[in-house]
Amino acid sequence: MIRNQWYVVLESKEVRQKLVGVKRLNENLLFWRDETGKVICFVDHCPHRGVALSAGKVLDNHHVQCPFHGLEFDNEGRCTVIPANGFSADVPSNFYIKRYLTHEQDGFIWIFWGDEAKSVEKPLFFSSLSSLAYRTRQDVWKAHYSRVIENQLDCAHVPFIHRKTIGRGGNTLVDGPLVTWKGDRQMMMYVFNKKDDGTVPLKPEQLHEKDEDEQRIEFIFPNLWQNFIQAKMRVVVAFVPVDGETTIMYLRFYQGFLMIPILESFLFALFMPYNLKIAHEDRRVVETQQPKVSALMMKENLFQADLPIVEFRKKRDELLRNSKNYFA
Repeated sequence: MIRNQWYVVLESKEVRQKLVGVKRLNENLLFWRDETGKVICFVDHCPHRGVALSAGKVLDNHHVQCPFHGLEFDNEGRCTVIPANGFSADVPSNFYIKRYLTHEQDGFIWIFWGDEAKSVEKPLFFSSLSSLAYRTRQDVWKAHYSRVIENQLDCAHVPFIHRKTIGRGGNTLVDGPLVTWKGDRQMMMYVFNKKDDGTVPLKPEQLHEKDEDEQRIEFIFPNLWQNFIQAKMRVVVAFVPVDGETTIMYLRFYQGFLMIPILESFLFALFMPYNLKIAHEDRRVVETQQPKVSALMMKENLFQADLPIVEFRKKRDELLRNSKNYFA
């Protein structure tokens, strides 16, 4: 995982009034909401005796109380009371919890995993989604998040892994693909698969971006992906790292053409299982990949259709090198 990045880690509905303890980015984290409704994120570790604060409780919507000895912490992570010392006693400055900045938008919760002094901007998200309805399913993969992401940037596997679903038609020849960048964190990928007609695949520089409302793949570093199927139909995935070998996919299906509640429910009931079926076709293979973690320089023989994966690895390698004290 790369330090000093905004990561989607949860959905908003997962954090309500009670303390929520989860493992994310190979750390045990604690989430709760203060009296204003703002999401607070701490490392789930009491500085006194190391117990999980998530086993404690929220006092009056503005303090977390440790379950072991009753220490209280405000929403900045500072200990305000050590009951054994008395409520009027000063609290030593080393009684504090590491806190991560949070951001909440479109039903997702992000944390800035790193030094908050280096957080100079809010996280990016995909545009024009607020008018669309969505449903979310979670899917656990026993794979490093880099491998799960790369699978969604791989256009050559579709007619083989998904030959009975989205890969029907046998479009095995890959022109390009074309990759462009929107800023330095958002990658756009245009797919031009076709049946093998005996011609040599076109080079990326021979291709052009599709029209704005045509299908494309978008990826925002470090862990957000979108299949822009059309303006009113999208699939969005947050690839949430749990640890070095586990990723949770927050899989969302967005639509904006059936907004009548009963018809909307029918559409989601139809499409969400289908999207999971496609994901599981991938998961069966991705979980077998070795080594577990991808890297820019590794023992793999790539070909032209792997360009989006190469672009992903280059950017990820750059971010890793620019980040201190990172974990791969």
